[in-house]
Amino acid sequence: MRRNGWAIVMLVVATTAAGAWSLRLAGGTSTGHPTWTEVAWPFPMDEWGQGKAYRCGAADCGSEVDVYFRAKLGFCNCTTGVSDDAELERLSDFDLVGGRVDALAAGQPVRVGWMQGRSRPYRIAPPGPSGQEAYSVAFNHECDAMVALAVFDGRQRHEIERHADEFLNSDVVLQWARATLGLGPAPALSH
Repeated sequence: MRRNGWAIVMLVVATTAAGAWSLRLAGGTSTGHPTWTEVAWPFPMDEWGQGKAYRCGAADCGSEVDVYFRAKLGFCNCTTGVSDDAELERLSDFDLVGGRVDALAAGQPVRVGWMQGRSRPYRIAPPGPSGQEAYSVAFNHECDAMVALAVFDGRQRHEIERHADEFLNSDVVLQWARATLGLGPAPALSH
């Protein structure tokens, strides 16, 4: 009887470990939270200045993903915000990846912290890197826009979009947004 108990415990441990390993191979993590590492802003200075750049490795996101985000202060439609695909495309940083993109689907409303906006997937058109896709997100606080662009190899697009949305709603990004917008530190969370 005691041997059967240990055999069951070992089977449960082995099954759990195998499940975690297969999740890792499929591009997820056992905790479900990919690791994002800040990297140097790889683009030359332009009228919007430098932003922030982060990378999620293939082991965590299923494909290597680079996310670039920055503020475009005073550049958003103050009346309607980022409410349609035309405004999203006007704000998007497609010039960072060669300029030409083809939309893969209609844009969707998105919420980042206290801000609202839109997101939309794109395929980067030649002469950009073959097989690359971009996920553009723009959201606003009053007349100020925050723009993010995730670039990846086109595999597991929906999963990468979900990871990017979660990252944009992380404390790291929201605190940066508050500081950049001059809103001061984030308010303390009440329990």
